[in-house]
Amino acid sequence: MPKPRLGDVNSTLFDFAITTFDVDVAKLASFLPSGLEVERFQLRGRERALISAVTFHNTNFYVQFAPFIRLSCEQTNYRAYVKRGEERVVWFFNTALASPFVMLPRYAWQLPWHRMHVSRRGVWDGDALTSLDWHARAEGAEERLRVRGTGRALHKLDGFSDAETTHRVLTHPTRGYLRKRNGRIATYGVWHAPLVMEEAEVDEARFERFENLGLVQPGQVPHSVLVQRTTDFLVLLPPKRVREMEC
Repeated sequence: MPKPRLGDVNSTLFDFAITTFDVDVAKLASFLPSGLEVERFQLRGRERALISAVTFHNTNFYVQFAPFIRLSCEQTNYRAYVKRGEERVVWFFNTALASPFVMLPRYAWQLPWHRMHVSRRGVWDGDALTSLDWHARAEGAEERLRVRGTGRALHKLDGFSDAETTHRVLTHPTRGYLRKRNGRIATYGVWHAPLVMEEAEVDEARFERFENLGLVQPGQVPHSVLVQRTTDFLVLLPPKRVREMEC
């Protein structure tokens, strides 16, 4: 772990899930600024792009300059898998947080974060998932995720050449880009130990924010859902402006 700075955020995440959908390449490209390109995958003989809704429960969530204020709240990150040159990165559409704390990143850093309300129930047998039920509402964009454990560790998934590439692309992006509320492009990084994720069986997976963007169809079956009971994250903040992407 890098030495935390004053603006960095620490959190231990529970009920961590990555719900991934395949989408049209040109449609996703229309959301990206100059300098980012869609990473393309061959799925069932078609060239597609991948996006994910990443849901989890934050515990021991605090900013380094105020470690005496610690929060517990749910969060969803909406991201796409893209490239900057040869580097694999992610594009963040937005983030939803189940806490009034959302006002700090929204107004102090102008990040596209929103308030949401969540009902969540995760049942685990040790580190193996039994069931996870997530229901959230945020500014007219409902989230529903109901999955069951399979006991299968993450391996090679459709569209990837091997298990290592699957793991690296879907679970280990460490650099993200976003468009701030003032229109500027910014970037920030994260650190976490390598994730050890399980494939989940899907009963329901619907994220209306992706539907509202025209990327996902109602009722579309996800490419995959990956789960992990707990992991530690360090988010390297505040975000830094990327002027060359604003041209």
